[in-house]
Amino acid sequence: MSVRNSNPTPAHRAGFACFVGRPNAGKSTLTNALVGTKVAITSSRPQTTRHTVRGIVHRPDAQLVLVDTPGLHKPRTLLGERLNDVVRATWAEVDVIGFCLPADQKLGPGDKYIAKELAEVRKTPKVAIVTKTDLVESKQLAEQLIAIDQIGRELGIEWAEIIPVSAVGGQQVELLADLLVPLLPESPALYPEGDLTDEPEQVMVAELIREAALEGVRDELPHSIAVVVEEMIPREDRPKDRPLLDIHANIYIERTSQKGIIIGPKGSRLKDVGTKSRKHIEALLGTPVFLDLHVKVAKDWQRDPKQLRKLGF
Repeated sequence: MSVRNSNPTPAHRAGFACFVGRPNAGKSTLTNALVGTKVAITSSRPQTTRHTVRGIVHRPDAQLVLVDTPGLHKPRTLLGERLNDVVRATWAEVDVIGFCLPADQKLGPGDKYIAKELAEVRKTPKVAIVTKTDLVESKQLAEQLIAIDQIGRELGIEWAEIIPVSAVGGQQVELLADLLVPLLPESPALYPEGDLTDEPEQVMVAELIREAALEGVRDELPHSIAVVVEEMIPREDRPKDRPLLDIHANIYIERTSQKGIIIGPKGSRLKDVGTKSRKHIEALLGTPVFLDLHVKVAKDWQRDPKQLRKLGF
C-alpha cells in the first residue's frame, strides 16, 4: 500500500511587485529593508527617486523583484509628467501593487488621487501597506487601518491585504514578503542567486552621489539636482592587490546662482558630498574609488525635453 504525500512542496513563485504612494511615503526605505541592502536612494525630501530601481528578494520558495517608482503626484513640470508616466507604465506590467501610506499622516488629497488611479487598474492585486508604524501609538494606527479599508470600499478597490510595517524598526517586513509571495505567478527564478538589483552600476553610482548632494541643501534645491556619471575606468599601472577606480561625474543644477549652494564656502560642501558618496560607492562596488566631481549648469532642465533626454529622463 503506497502512502501519498499529503503536503507536496509548493511550487516556486517569481514575479514583480511595485510600491506606489505619494512622495516620501517610505517606498525606498521599504525596498531596502526587504532586499537587506541599499539599492534605492532614500531622503527625507519628497521625490528623491527618479529611476525605476529593482531590488531582488531571494527566498527558497520564491523570488520577489521589487520595482521602486517615483511618487505619483499632480505634475507641475515636464519632468513631473514623465515621472508619472513611468509610474503608470510600471503598474501595467507588475504582478502585485503595494500602496504605501504613512501611519503618521492622515489620508490626504495626494493619497486619494493615487487611490483613484489604482481603482482603474482592475486585474492587478493590491496590498495596502501602512508604513512608519514606529512613529505612532496603536490608537492612531487603528484609525489609519480603518480609513484605508474605507477608501477601498468607496472606490471599489478590494485590498488583497492591509498590513502595517516599520522598515526602520524591521517590524513585519518579513511578514509583508510572506503576503506578497502567494500573489506572484508560479515561475522559476528570473535573476541569478546573489543579484540584488538589475540597475546598471553607473546609474546606481549617480544616484548615490545625488543622495549625498541632496542631504545638505535641505529645502533650497529639492528637485534641481541631476547627476550623470561620465566614465568609470580602472586606474592603470596599479598593482593587482591595490586597484583604484576613477569615477568622473557631473552634478547638474538649473541656475548659476545655485552653484555656490552645492559647492559651499571654499568648496566644503562639494568635498563633503564626495566623501559621503564615496563611502557608499565603495561599499556598492567593493573597490577603492577616486571620485572626481564637477558642478555644471543645465538651464531649466526640468522643463526642457532636450536636457531631460541628455540627463537620462
